[in-house]
This record gives sequence, C-alpha cells and structure tokens, in this order.
Amino acid sequence: MDNQHREIKGYRELNEEEISAINTVKGMGALLDELVEKMRSSKEFDQRWVSIGATELQQGLMALTRSIAKPTFF
Repeated sequence: MDNQHREIKGYRELNEEEISAINTVKGMGALLDELVEKMRSSKEFDQRWVSIGATELQQGLMALTRSIAKPTFF
C-alpha cells in the first residue's frame, strides 16, 4: 500500500525538508550503529557502558526524529 502513514493515526504528511532531515538522522544512526558494533566486538571496552551508550544514542535519534515528524500522539 502506498502512503501507509495516512492510515496510521497520529501521523501527518511531511514536506521535502522534513523528509531530508529524517533521512539525515537515519543515516547518522547507521554510522553510530557501526561504531557501537565495533565497540561491542572488543573485550577492551566496558560492555556495560557500551550498552548504556547505545541506548542513549537510540533515544537521542528517536527524539530528533520525533522533533521533525511532530506526531500528534503520546
């Protein structure tokens, strides 16, 4: 189905600038994921803090995406 977001409550149409900004955030997320995976593969790093850092980065990326998309729901 094309434009599925129209069927989901709380979502709105995004303009080109907003779409570009979200894609930038998603691209940065992919780079950060690579960094986290490299750190997870090393026994030299405290994995507890790597996990905390990964969670905080995910929350930050979600917050940035929500700041752009401005959903109308909780």
